[in-house]
Amino acid sequence: MIKVIITDDHPIVRRGIRQILEDEEGIGQIDEASDGKELIDKLMQEEYNVVLLDISLPGRSGLDLISQIKKINQRTSVLILSMHSEEMYAIQAIRSGASGYLTKSSATDELLSAVYKVSRGEKYITSSLAEKLAISLLSDDRRGKLPSLSAREIQVLGLLADGKTTGQIAAELSLSPKTVGTYRERLLSKLHLKTTSDLIRFGIIERLKSNPPDQK
Repeated sequence: MIKVIITDDHPIVRRGIRQILEDEEGIGQIDEASDGKELIDKLMQEEYNVVLLDISLPGRSGLDLISQIKKINQRTSVLILSMHSEEMYAIQAIRSGASGYLTKSSATDELLSAVYKVSRGEKYITSSLAEKLAISLLSDDRRGKLPSLSAREIQVLGLLADGKTTGQIAAELSLSPKTVGTYRERLLSKLHLKTTSDLIRFGIIERLKSNPPDQK
């Protein structure tokens, strides 16, 4: 039987995911965590086959937690379940050790298949993401820039590309506006850019933008 822990700071989301899993005969124990600290505490006490992990968590992001989860138990598979559709979060997650990446919009149709697959030690990667991963590996420019960014820096860059203000980013990531400003300065330095507008353009080009404009 597969043991799963759902990590998301929204109780309604956790409840919805639990309802999908509860009717499956192959799914055994289902636990929940509302943030990274609670997740790590539970992982230290009990072994799980699959961690369902949101990216946007209070305190530490899901991307930051992946390596720590794997250190606690290399056999635990991490399946990212996020509202963000941009492939760069997925690429960063896979490179950090995640076994798969799903958007919450596709969870109803794909969640069970993904959980079963990653619980066997396999990767769950959609065909579209596989293509994007291949493109990223072939892009010398991307290899030269994005791998130098931390998971949190990539997250801030993505939110800037979404058009979020410093205050909105701070609220979403549970950071202070000053800390967000520090990440912005680091991004400018690492990417050799000059303004926030440059960062936004770079983020859009790298397809970090969650909701691309409608094509009319």
